[in-house]
Amino acid sequence: MNKPVWIKPAVYGAVVGAAALAIIGFSWGGWVTGATAQKMAENASSAAVVDAMTPYCIAQSKSDPNSAAVLAEMKAASSYQRSGIVEKAGWATPLGAEKPNSDVAKACGTALSAT
Repeated sequence: MNKPVWIKPAVYGAVVGAAALAIIGFSWGGWVTGATAQKMAENASSAAVVDAMTPYCIAQSKSDPNSAAVLAEMKAASSYQRSGIVEKAGWATPLGAEKPNSDVAKACGTALSAT
């Protein structure tokens, strides 16, 4: 059986084209693997929770009777200690949760120190 002359260049062209398409797609086209997409979704979800819970944390700080003492302690503390102070005060603990959310505590500490 004779193969047409154009088969070999066509196969090579298809292989090189597929490789180029994959390289360009993953490098500049924004293609990602399933694991990367899952990680991006988890990061976006975590960021959304922090954005939603920060106003709750600030409201908790305003309704706390010890808020003046805690805020004075926060102003005296360094920036990396503020989230621990917010966690200890209980302001970053969502309703029904047993432990405070550390990301919410960081965002809340930053927001409270800015005011």
